[in-house]
Amino acid sequence: MKMHGLGNDFVVVDERGITPRIDAALAMAIADRHRGVGYDQLAVLSDTPDADVHLTFWNADGSQSAACGNATRCIARHMMDKADKTALTITTDRGTLQAVDQDGMASINMGQPQLSWTDIPLAQSMDTRELPIEGRPTATGMGNPHCTFFVDDAEAIDLAQRGAEMEHHPLYPERTNVQFAHLISPDHIRMRVWERGVGITLASGSSSCATAVAAHRRGLTGRKVQIDLDGGTLHIDWRDDGVWMTGPTAHVFDGVWYG
Repeated sequence: MKMHGLGNDFVVVDERGITPRIDAALAMAIADRHRGVGYDQLAVLSDTPDADVHLTFWNADGSQSAACGNATRCIARHMMDKADKTALTITTDRGTLQAVDQDGMASINMGQPQLSWTDIPLAQSMDTRELPIEGRPTATGMGNPHCTFFVDDAEAIDLAQRGAEMEHHPLYPERTNVQFAHLISPDHIRMRVWERGVGITLASGSSSCATAVAAHRRGLTGRKVQIDLDGGTLHIDWRDDGVWMTGPTAHVFDGVWYG
């Protein structure tokens, strides 16, 4: 399946009941937007006795990620529609996630954020609220590492240059997703995204969660915020049981890979 959440696009491969096929080479072949299908992330569905489905995520460069919020929302919405359910349990390398229907949109509990330097991870001990980097970004883990800059105008940032530089910063041994955000109001953020292993994306669910968490930790917002991305709007709510993300999804087409 080809799906997208706010233009953040995915290929979803169903390996339930079959021998696994996806490896790094095949993931990169499918990712090629000229000779393959093209995607920001690839998600693989597999069977698990512990939940409705297990998800594994690949980046376009053949690397893997433990989390992908928008893909999880898209798959949850599709599976709930197919099974006529209003809730699902999903396992990922990040942990067990809960999905529920919310007025026709999928709402996902992405779990509690990782706030210590060892869990994100960073290369050395430091205060993760303000890193010793120009611009004093905040580090957050959402199953994948994030670096959030709060700036005067996110749209004025050279995202291609700054994002590429920060993805490989030595403080992030596993590389990082990079966000540039500015405050519109105490419950409203404008944010743009550079994704690790991908580049500029129109939206990112885990980045939106990380930015909402960072904004609250910095005293800029409450725990419930609207985040406007290049591709549209997500709603993030950091509750006692985890960071909930809600937004629209789209199922574009089904296909067969013959490569």
